[in-house]
Amino acid sequence: MEHSYKEAVELLTSQGKFYINLGLERISSVLNLLGNPQDNLKYIHVAGTNGKGSVCAIIAYVLQEAGKRVGLYTSPHIFEYTERIKVFSPFGDGGRDIPKDDFARLVFEVCEIADKNNIHLTEFEILTTVMFKYFAEKEVDVVVLETGLGGRFDATNVIKNNLCAIITHIDLDHTERLGSTKDKIAFEKAGIIKPGCPVVTSEGYEAIKDKADECDSLFLMTAPFEDTENLSLKGTYQQENLSLALAAIRLVFPEISQTVINEGLKKVKHPCRFQIIQDKNLIIDGSHNPNGALALRESLDFYYPDKKRRFVFGCLKNKDYKKMMEILFEKNDEIYFNHFSHKNSAEIEELKNACQFPSKVFTTLDDLPFDENTITIVCGSFYMLGEVISPSLLR
Repeated sequence: MEHSYKEAVELLTSQGKFYINLGLERISSVLNLLGNPQDNLKYIHVAGTNGKGSVCAIIAYVLQEAGKRVGLYTSPHIFEYTERIKVFSPFGDGGRDIPKDDFARLVFEVCEIADKNNIHLTEFEILTTVMFKYFAEKEVDVVVLETGLGGRFDATNVIKNNLCAIITHIDLDHTERLGSTKDKIAFEKAGIIKPGCPVVTSEGYEAIKDKADECDSLFLMTAPFEDTENLSLKGTYQQENLSLALAAIRLVFPEISQTVINEGLKKVKHPCRFQIIQDKNLIIDGSHNPNGALALRESLDFYYPDKKRRFVFGCLKNKDYKKMMEILFEKNDEIYFNHFSHKNSAEIEELKNACQFPSKVFTTLDDLPFDENTITIVCGSFYMLGEVISPSLLR
């Protein structure tokens, strides 16, 4: 029986699947029943608090430019689940989302074998299993693999070995699951380091060094020195992400020339990360924690020091939105709050009470008065962006 994409999404978001339960036992069991497709693939595995998606996108585009077939797995999605699983064809112009019929086929195949064997998979475990199956079917040369949450017990960490591990900037986020200090969070992220697998990072946490020593793995710490002139992604923080990505590429694929790297960097797309829509004076940014808010603020100060700012802000309740607002907002900013459909979306009143400046309730972007001297920034949660903006804006 064929199932539709809509039915697959309904299954993924059903109450029995849509929750977080870290651990590798369930996904390992299902993958074993499916013949362990993940064991036939090579990986660059990326963990961290902020910057993971940008690092992954940079690597995927450069490897494609070098003639490799690349699988890219990232999260969350903005509009469709299929955005999370992309295949980059050799010498192509970007990644193609998994087709909706393939997505639906694999979601139901995975769920049926799990249910038959009484294995209760979460949404992310189902997606990760689908990804492994699809990339094995497509015989990709390398998978650029972003962790979902943490590292040590993240579903992606079922892989046995990888070409390189990358750990991006670490900050306090998901503290209820990963620990209340940066050192504890670094310990969880370091869990992706495998025996003999080099690790690239920009921060010298002891937990990462210790894990690299334990695994007899090369520990490479890089400084944010790369020139971002050729990189199509904007944002001052991209220098650190670019430095991590290029260090890993040069380590694993030393044969790739700087010319090929530069051509790949010009083509990189990663929606909703300081994405500038010039004709509308609009910036879309999925800054969903205080560190992301700080990166956004620094980029706004750098690129638009003199423009009036209008913020459309919405956030999940479990984020430190008070701290985010303290970082982002100033006295003369225009502030609009948005309550979106996610079950954990902060209420308008909660946001208003935490904000020290006057604010309004957001309706639609079309209702905001356009002013060429005002930059509008939509930010706060990836879950909100798909409701506030239209896909046509991002093309």
